[in-house]
Amino acid sequence: MAFSATFFTSSSPSLTLSRKTHRPFCTRTSNFLRPLTVRASTTLDYSKASVDDKIPNPSKTSNWQWKYKDDYVNIYYEEHERESSDPPKNILMMPTISDVSTVEEWRLVARDIVQQVGEVNWRATIVDWPGLGYSDRPKIDYNADVLETFLVDFINAPNSPISGSGNNLVVFGGGHAATITVRAVKKGLVKPTAIAAVAPTWAGPLPIVFGRDSSMETRYGLLRGTLRTPAVGWMMYNMLVSNEKAIESQYKSHVYANSDNVTPEIVESRYALTKRKGARYLPAAFLTGLLDPVQSREEFLELFANLEGKIPVLVVSSEGSPKRSKAEMEALRGAKGVSKFVEVPGALLPQEEYPAKVAEELYRFLQENFQSEV
Repeated sequence: MAFSATFFTSSSPSLTLSRKTHRPFCTRTSNFLRPLTVRASTTLDYSKASVDDKIPNPSKTSNWQWKYKDDYVNIYYEEHERESSDPPKNILMMPTISDVSTVEEWRLVARDIVQQVGEVNWRATIVDWPGLGYSDRPKIDYNADVLETFLVDFINAPNSPISGSGNNLVVFGGGHAATITVRAVKKGLVKPTAIAAVAPTWAGPLPIVFGRDSSMETRYGLLRGTLRTPAVGWMMYNMLVSNEKAIESQYKSHVYANSDNVTPEIVESRYALTKRKGARYLPAAFLTGLLDPVQSREEFLELFANLEGKIPVLVVSSEGSPKRSKAEMEALRGAKGVSKFVEVPGALLPQEEYPAKVAEELYRFLQENFQSEV
């Protein structure tokens, strides 16, 4: 799909971005996920996807108070586990960062893994990022450091829902979430026992298309500022992101590999997330590259290389990802620090479009690394 766009701030100066590309506006290297209603009565239909079951109900849903500077932010999370007398080993699942990011993307994968009866009793916790999903969306200056701080706090805080995990935690992350996790591990801020990066990305939509020279960075700043303004910001956000046609186009072109899997129910549920209070603040940062954990492929590879010999790292690439995103995933094939590299069907959200395939690979990874521990 060709793309050409022109944006104007509410007054002079103007911001003009014009370039043809074969990717839609908000791709998920740019990517846009999809949420759902967090209730058992959700209408999302997976009948055309690889798993026919309805979205499973979590064992527990709640909110955690994250203290950021002098304020508290309500963070939505949910737990999935099966009844067992064995003590659980914990998996933290982090949704891919996008305008419609949500815990929903991991639910079927969580269900499949925790229902496995093996040597290890797995429990999965899925949490929405601040500014996304069903968490609060305050007007703060979002960047990669803010999200890394949140991840570190959620894992390490004494009152965190996973505070009892200690050094007994596995982290699964999609897209930017995977790379932010790896960066935090490299810094020694968190110490999981293993990581799985599903369709990992590191570059936001506009920088990967238009570059990062000083002229473009200035324009990104103007666009970001405009999106955050009270009236004009909502108008621009509605034009670019918060409309059903744009969401459907994104999903059919690059978020899902099979356009037949993009149902009206999916589009409607994702659209609803874009109407939540404060919905445009974090996407304004993501769109313009402020959430990028690294600035180049070299830095991306170096993050993973730093984990060599320290913890098992699985990279799950997707067969139908857009060309630019796929190239970054392929760069990790055989790369230092990557213990195992596999491919699954799908595009930028394989864990939601093909949850059974992704769960199979993730559970095999868990068996290979943990089943002999008990």
